[in-house]
Amino acid sequence: MKFPLPLKLSALAAMLHAKPVGDPDFPVTGMNEIHMVESGDLTFVDHPKYYSKALNSPATTIIINKEVDCPAGKALLISERPFDDYVSLAMRFRPFEKSLSLISPSSEIGEGTVIQPGAFIGNHVKIGSNCIIHANASIYDHTVIGNRVIIHSGAVIGSDAYYYQRRPDGYKKLESCGRVLIEDDVEIGAQTSIDKGVSGDTLVSRGTKFDNHVQVGHDTYIGRNCLIGAFCAIAGVTRIEDDVILWANVLVNKDLVIGKGAVLLAGSGTEKSLEGGKTYWGIPAIEARRKWREVAALKMLPDILTSLNRKS
Repeated sequence: MKFPLPLKLSALAAMLHAKPVGDPDFPVTGMNEIHMVESGDLTFVDHPKYYSKALNSPATTIIINKEVDCPAGKALLISERPFDDYVSLAMRFRPFEKSLSLISPSSEIGEGTVIQPGAFIGNHVKIGSNCIIHANASIYDHTVIGNRVIIHSGAVIGSDAYYYQRRPDGYKKLESCGRVLIEDDVEIGAQTSIDKGVSGDTLVSRGTKFDNHVQVGHDTYIGRNCLIGAFCAIAGVTRIEDDVILWANVLVNKDLVIGKGAVLLAGSGTEKSLEGGKTYWGIPAIEARRKWREVAALKMLPDILTSLNRKS
């Protein structure tokens, strides 16, 4: 998320009651999670395992809970609770905004777009031309939708990221301040949910088609001309490259890359990245031909065991 105007390090330190390390006038242009940051962004880190990753990332301002040497060209904010500070900034610069009507007057809707009765269009939503938003679809705040997009009934676009930090007294939510971006010629099936980025964007690229009952997690990238079958679940921070096909009920774990042109057959699941241009099946998913050979071998196993028992 970009701030409306660049902020100075000293101003952020005052907001958070944190100790600044660096030029008081050091500019901060936005905030983002570690996997999506770019120069000018602020990020946070509160676990020693990730100190090095954060300090050496493209982020130029880091909220951190330890006194460390400040890398050249960067600034630090020393805080006892970086997670809480990050959440407070998200809520300050993109707070929840109550809607008073089904179609917010702050939304922008292009020529030829049809909004069916009962659809909800949130604050600051942008929808292109010649789209169809069917009854009872919900488009949350700040979503951006291209041209010729079809969104079917019951779909939810821009729901909060499923992201929590465990605490002794329960779970603390990392409040979402990102968006969903949907490019041209996308179709989204009924009851599908696409979560917004935590502080960046979830992207669905041009020409991709979703069946019904699909779940897409926060900060996920889905490439061009993909087919996503019914009941697929794609966890957050995953990259689905162009021309991928996920048939029904495919499960993809977080932080993975599914390569261009890969096909995952129905009922498959993976916890590892997969190369493009191949067909996969099973849990865990492996190349389909190998999996079929394994299944054939397993079918032969009872006869083999019976034969061995007779010989013994």
